[in-house]
Amino acid sequence: MTWSIVARDPSGAFGVAIASKFFAVGALCPHAHSGVGALATQALVNPLLAAPALQGMAQQRDPVALLHALLATDPGSAQRQFHMIDSKGRGAAHTGAECIDWCGHTLQEGFSVAGNMLAGPQVIQATAQSYAAHAALPFAERLIKALAAGELAGGDKRGKQAAALLIYNGQDYPALDLRVDDHAEPITELGRLYEVSLERFQPFVTCLPSREEPAGILDRSEIEARIARFQATRLQASETPA
Repeated sequence: MTWSIVARDPSGAFGVAIASKFFAVGALCPHAHSGVGALATQALVNPLLAAPALQGMAQQRDPVALLHALLATDPGSAQRQFHMIDSKGRGAAHTGAECIDWCGHTLQEGFSVAGNMLAGPQVIQATAQSYAAHAALPFAERLIKALAAGELAGGDKRGKQAAALLIYNGQDYPALDLRVDDHAEPITELGRLYEVSLERFQPFVTCLPSREEPAGILDRSEIEARIARFQATRLQASETPA
């Protein structure tokens, strides 16, 4: 009922982008943590696998062995789909034998794409090919573009409803957590929300308390100055010929 991409950016950020004909897919399926990894649990979702998977990745356990150990604790593993990427870019993926066709996954260097109840294998292929081909894009844009390519290739065979984007980039809280819970064009709406996040949210998040600066930026004039510099940089980039 879903397809997703989990990835580690060369910068060290982790991200999950996901789409489905399922309400609020972003509420239960995507998980990540800075310095640890990213994962998605889907098909007949088992959110209880997420915390031990992240804990195991934090301990630098081999993802394949870790996934096998987790699935051994789950009586419903045949109906689960689960994939993850760790801090070294190592991946592991499982598509249960009882997941509904079309279902499958592809593990590639630094990212994984998996889906079930899809229009066909071309959805996975198009998502992976798009992500691999757009390394020059900002991480979030690259993930959204990959989802859009999968949608263009057929997406969820039942239709469209929800999409989400989750990114961790060095802090204990997400750098970006966008959800479209119920929309006629969820991936398009996800892209719109991302653009809105660039107006103030993304530069504002850089002013919050962090591992490097525990107090964060407390001077409101400096916060506004940072937002202004961020917007000026964006404008300059948009005016620079490709």
